[in-house]
Amino acid sequence: MKKIILAFAILAFVSCKKEEKVTIDNSGMPTEESATLAAKTPEELGKAIFEGQGNCFACHQVDQKVIGPSIKEIAKIYKDKNGDMVTFLKGKGDPIVDPSQFEVMKTNFPVTQAMSDEELKALEAYFYSFLK
Repeated sequence: MKKIILAFAILAFVSCKKEEKVTIDNSGMPTEESATLAAKTPEELGKAIFEGQGNCFACHQVDQKVIGPSIKEIAKIYKDKNGDMVTFLKGKGDPIVDPSQFEVMKTNFPVTQAMSDEELKALEAYFYSFLK
């Protein structure tokens, strides 16, 4: 019995030991934002946004429908119908690609509405780059 009490006392003493706070300095590490800004062409910036902050790849793939239509399908329809992808991504345009999926896409408007015009135009350029 004394051994059990002694074991609990040691365990309590060890667990009450003051924890050391460790701070990691990431100031020299590139961030997602700096990687996005480092992109040189609109297409590169668009790709960085698509794969990063936009998280667009979760629903869209280059040449196959997943949750939303493929990038190629979106680009082709917007080009054929002379649509304005930027206006749509701002939440100010009607869906022209797959209106049945509009409710799903609408949940992402807070993300795209927070983007600058330059970022939205870069996404558009990235999509259109697949038509070349």
